[in-house]
Amino acid sequence: MNVIIIEDEKPAARRLSRLLEELDVQVSVMLHSVEESINWFQNNEHPDLIFLDIQLSDGLSFEIFETIEVRSAIIFTTAFDEYALQAFKLNSIDYLLKPIDDEDLEVAVKKYKSLKPEPQKLALDFEDIKKLLVNPLEREYKKRFTVKVGQHLKIINADEVECFYSENKGTYAATSDGRNYLLDTTLENLEGELEPKIFFRVSRKFYVNINHIKDIISYTNSRLQIKLNHFSEQEIIVSRERVRDFKLWLE
Repeated sequence: MNVIIIEDEKPAARRLSRLLEELDVQVSVMLHSVEESINWFQNNEHPDLIFLDIQLSDGLSFEIFETIEVRSAIIFTTAFDEYALQAFKLNSIDYLLKPIDDEDLEVAVKKYKSLKPEPQKLALDFEDIKKLLVNPLEREYKKRFTVKVGQHLKIINADEVECFYSENKGTYAATSDGRNYLLDTTLENLEGELEPKIFFRVSRKFYVNINHIKDIISYTNSRLQIKLNHFSEQEIIVSRERVRDFKLWLE
């Protein structure tokens, strides 16, 4: 299987390559920009599978397809949420949200191997997708959640939630009054429901609310530790892969 990675962040590309090696998938080439990718495709046999970041340093990766008719299978890697990805999901094998989880990657690779899709031209409306990604459509995010407390239903406003977290296969909302409520959902399902200017997924286990952050402390291995106003049951650590995006989000 001939596999290439197109990713402008070289550390992220190397990490993805290492994860693929653990799945016995060897990456033959790593490309880092639209221009470099176009040049490569013009002079090389196209691969079986591409791991493709959507936003590269010199533009959206879809611009590659405007110049080159790429017939490889594609697994998109992106920080965009599922809402934006619906525009082109059917044209790819899968998509992986950053930071890429090793279990999700394994599922995507197995999906590709099981389908073994025939080479086909991507049927994408590039202009519509560009507009969607550069200027996302206005949308309503969840402003309240309903939880069951004994025989009662309680309404929790989203702005009262300091963080959402997963524990023992459950998903919880920790509120500013020091309570923790079990939700009937998952962190993955919350991905497209939370206001991205307010909530940020700092790791596989935690979403934090920017309005409830009390302190941010340097942590080991280039990570960050977050202190919230009331929640103290667990350490909240920004994973190394998310630190850069987290700092941008803070601004």
